[in-house]
Amino acid sequence: MRVWISTLVALALAAAVPVGAAAQPAQPSPPEVPGSVEAVEIRTPELFADYHEAEPATASPGAVIVLGGSEGGIQSATGIARRLAEAGFSSLAVSYFGSEGQSTVLNEIPLEQMTAARAWLEARPGQTGGIAIIGASKGAELALLTASRDPAIRAVVAGVPSSVVWQGVDMSGGPTGSSWTSGGEALAYVPYDFSRGFRGIYQLYADSLPGAPEAAVIPVERINGPVMLISGDADGLWPSADMAGRIVARLEQNGFAYAVENLTYPGAGHAAFGPPLQDTTLLTQQLAFLGGTVEGTVAAREDSWPRVLAFLRAALAQP
Repeated sequence: MRVWISTLVALALAAAVPVGAAAQPAQPSPPEVPGSVEAVEIRTPELFADYHEAEPATASPGAVIVLGGSEGGIQSATGIARRLAEAGFSSLAVSYFGSEGQSTVLNEIPLEQMTAARAWLEARPGQTGGIAIIGASKGAELALLTASRDPAIRAVVAGVPSSVVWQGVDMSGGPTGSSWTSGGEALAYVPYDFSRGFRGIYQLYADSLPGAPEAAVIPVERINGPVMLISGDADGLWPSADMAGRIVARLEQNGFAYAVENLTYPGAGHAAFGPPLQDTTLLTQQLAFLGGTVEGTVAAREDSWPRVLAFLRAALAQP
């Protein structure tokens, strides 16, 4: 049964990548930034990452950890990290699975990789200001989870986020348990609910969410800094707008002491988060699976990106 469930999930997620583009990220990559500083590669057993340093003369305080989604590897995180560095934020694009020496499956991924990423940034010469974490889709799930457990993370930007820890995904169709572990122990998670059959990837997440055990809900109220959430109301992969609303409700119920921004864009799909898109060809190919319209998704990114930069400047300038 678990193999059958994982196979259906894997096939549905794989369908989000256009035919003939299996190596492409599920999130459309931002355009290359002309003149970007060459990245510093970190390749250790604990950390697979690329560091993009902002121009020192114009750099904002602090640094940012950047995480991609369920496509794995480092490509989509690198695209965002480059754009952040161009905007003045030194950024560390982190691969948490799918790169050389790492698990090829998004299953029981150790959170200690995030601790290693934060420690690497803290140890760099001249580090001032706080450290933020940014993630999209599964990377947003990981970003919120990490920040809820590490008070050294001082701000979170979560694009098309999750409010819970989900079951992992094996694109080859193998069985999976929790997406994440800590100290070698699997975290509580929401299993996929097929009690009504398989009605599509979005509906699978929507059907499974109401049965989430309390232990699988991310304790976002423990985050030690402001939170920004970005989603589209036409997300075709999972109910990110609903889950963003659940995050906000939990923060309010627990008297969260920091600022919260929840941006939900009409007509935007699962690609609602990221730098503005200049070429929408890939986006157009993916819309049948990612949801939303080209106009809605492009407008969401055009509006939200400068808000993300302003949010980071304010959050990371704090002592």
